[in-house]
Amino acid sequence: MYNATAMTPFLFSVATFVSTTLGGLCALRYRGKIRLLMGFSAGVLLGVVSFHIFPEIIAQVNAHGYDPIHIMAALVTGFLLFHTLEKLLVIHHGHEQHYAEHKHPEVGILSALALAAHSFMDGVGIGLGFRVSRALGVVVSVAVLAHDFTDGMNSVTIMLAHRNTTRRAVLLLILDAVAPVLGVASTLFFSMPERVMALYLGFLAGFLLYIGASDILPEAHSGESSVYTIAMTIVGALLSFALGRVL
Repeated sequence: MYNATAMTPFLFSVATFVSTTLGGLCALRYRGKIRLLMGFSAGVLLGVVSFHIFPEIIAQVNAHGYDPIHIMAALVTGFLLFHTLEKLLVIHHGHEQHYAEHKHPEVGILSALALAAHSFMDGVGIGLGFRVSRALGVVVSVAVLAHDFTDGMNSVTIMLAHRNTTRRAVLLLILDAVAPVLGVASTLFFSMPERVMALYLGFLAGFLLYIGASDILPEAHSGESSVYTIAMTIVGALLSFALGRVL
């Protein structure tokens, strides 16, 4: 399956390492000034799902006669699974923001580990995306680059919000940054039948929709909402559309 271009997904995974690291460093240095980037990231994710993953799913359904209900069930599963995992890990964090005396470092560590698990799946998505087609691999990589930047920011922010040391925050940031590289590497050791790949695309769409619409975008508007943030979200979606026309 991998040929002379086999290094492409690994190059993108290295780029995600850089993106995650930069996001964490920005969170350390420019706290409270990153909502425009988060809005842009949400737009990119929405565009990737709408203009790239859904068309690929439709093409596979038409080509192989798959039952679209199964793929949509995989989408709902991906959305609800990550929603459930995130809420179970950070629900205590969400309520504790208002009670400084109840901050616990362990909650921040668990939440940051959940983000690292997300990042690992991002790497898996890159590797499997390139197995479907180069174009899909590239746009999935772009989506991962966009939201791993916010993952890096969130990893550091959650750690510091729960009174972890800066050293601990940096260590979890490094883990979060390495995770996509490991995810891409893992796809060298397994393959998926075409039908399972179609289900995975549905699952990936649900995951990205959750990250963009239910996680990043609300966070981007959690402070004083701005028309500039909305504009950056639109720009992100348009960029995803444009990439589909170029690739």
